[in-house]
Amino acid sequence: MKKPLILVTNDDGATAGGIRALVEVARELGEVVVVAPDSPQSGQGHAITLRDILRINPISIFEGIEAYECTGTPVDCVKLATNVALKGRKPDLCVSGINHGSNASLNILYSGTMSAAMEASMEGINSIGFSLLDFSADANFEHSKPFVKHIMQEVLTKGMENTKLLNVNIPKLPESEIKGIRICRQANANWNEDFVEAKDPMGRSYYWLTGVFENKDLGEDTDVWALDNGYVSVVPSGHDLTSYKAIDGLKGMEMGNTES
Repeated sequence: MKKPLILVTNDDGATAGGIRALVEVARELGEVVVVAPDSPQSGQGHAITLRDILRINPISIFEGIEAYECTGTPVDCVKLATNVALKGRKPDLCVSGINHGSNASLNILYSGTMSAAMEASMEGINSIGFSLLDFSADANFEHSKPFVKHIMQEVLTKGMENTKLLNVNIPKLPESEIKGIRICRQANANWNEDFVEAKDPMGRSYYWLTGVFENKDLGEDTDVWALDNGYVSVVPSGHDLTSYKAIDGLKGMEMGNTES
């Protein structure tokens, strides 16, 4: 049987440890093509490049794997992959990550990792973003691999119903201490942000963003609860930002064309 075609990307750059781990899993399951940024792109969200040229250059850092570095954002990587690198072939699956750090709850909105996967899902490709709750540069991704492989296999063999995108977060625990996988909803949480002010050598102020993550959601069906309690969280996601519950309450705002 023909191997499934798997597109691998990320936002931490082509040399990050997380993408190497993801490629090692993906190559066991299908034909792999990598298109990743040539530099870290964390927090880029769904940004695309409009005012600069884009380049896509072949690299040979994954043995036996067709791979490219892109000068743009994670979303640019997916666009160039599907329109240029893959030469018209549609992937059976796009996987993004493994990200260094959490993309649970509203972090999905800022995440380059998840935006790359979301872009692929918008193109009709089943897509998964993977994140490990470890921000360190030398994070150990080995314990993530069995869960990454299981979820990828499930999607490749069974597909997905009513979604094209999964947001997967993995707790920073030894494999033996992870209790399992939970299908969740996105927790209602936010960042309580602050900007630290300092002075440059010229005496001018500059600012560094910091903050505290605050979970306002007591539900035991959320991604934050699952991660706090030792589970891998899987949130079916999408790009439709309509607040459907608000539609009826806003009907009074409607007006007709009085001239017709």
